[in-house]
Amino acid sequence: MKRQKRDKLGRAHSNGYQAGLGGKTKEQCPYQNIDVKSQWLGGWREAISDRNMGLFR
Repeated sequence: MKRQKRDKLGRAHSNGYQAGLGGKTKEQCPYQNIDVKSQWLGGWREAISDRNMGLFR
């Protein structure tokens, strides 16, 4: 059975979340495509929110 890759948007969201947890700024988004960039920023915002609520240090 072939192994399926995660879709590009899901991967961008996950990468944005990890970047947010790592303390990166939103200006450090590596994507130029507007759809992919918006997913990355959505993940980044979730991570910042989770950090502010005290879920991560």
